[in-house]
Amino acid sequence: MAAMMSEATRQLPTGDEIFLDHVGHFVHDAKVASAALERVGFAPAPVSVQVNPDGTPTGTGNVTAMFSRGYIEVLFTTADTPLAREFETAIAGFAGVHLAACSIADAAKEHQRLTEAGFAMRPLVQFQRPVDTGEGPGIAAFTVVRFERGAMAEGRIQLLTHRTEKTVWQPRWLTHPNGALGLAELLVVSADVAEAAGRFARFTGRKAEPTRFGQAIRLDRGAIQIMTADAFTALLPEIEIPRLPFMGAYAIEVQSLAALENRLQAASLPARRIGAALAVPFPGPLGTGAWLFAENAADLPWRV
Repeated sequence: MAAMMSEATRQLPTGDEIFLDHVGHFVHDAKVASAALERVGFAPAPVSVQVNPDGTPTGTGNVTAMFSRGYIEVLFTTADTPLAREFETAIAGFAGVHLAACSIADAAKEHQRLTEAGFAMRPLVQFQRPVDTGEGPGIAAFTVVRFERGAMAEGRIQLLTHRTEKTVWQPRWLTHPNGALGLAELLVVSADVAEAAGRFARFTGRKAEPTRFGQAIRLDRGAIQIMTADAFTALLPEIEIPRLPFMGAYAIEVQSLAALENRLQAASLPARRIGAALAVPFPGPLGTGAWLFAENAADLPWRV
């Protein structure tokens, strides 16, 4: 059984806390991508189409795999909108992780902080999507802090304040056959680790610290690891780097690594032990990149 993390285990932050909330795969086919998640042992929630508060489409929809801490999002286009066109530009390079979001308690306060820190910002935006609560229709609502395009070269990097925790994290979606418990860390590959670490430090309001692989920004829950292409290739030689920067992997805590290995073997999915962690390339429909699974984040290869 996974050990309890020393960091916050609440779903949402309070005060000035900042959590690694979710990562987003940009994919071509939602149905095929959802089936790929199931093959790995996740239990994805049904497809949901995102809309603005006035009911107009944002241009994207999603499938999620919800955890006791954070979640995975799989995004696809649903309409021709500016947001969808940005999506199409990103996925033209490669399918995979193009979004990473951290949660904060006060979106307006953080928007002001980032503006004062010199980032080019878009106005705060309210997003929502319809949700089946099991007892009737509901709404999942978010206030999102977004950068102008290009301000964060890695992709759609953003902050958000969740306004409807109960409809987003429904207990019926939190149990997964592969034993997934929580999103732990994001791995970013960069041509200039110092520059990227400094920028992510300003983004999160947390300091960057050196590691043997590069630099890390520790959050109140989760972390962002930044490393060179050489370090990433040494760690995950099975993953081809499509471009730099590249959000090439992320880590998930699981109940039992041995049980996960058995499931992946039964599904004929490749997996490789790295110490007390397990490296698993994304199935093709989820794009280019990999998961690092561990029973405890302290066992991740950049931590030991």
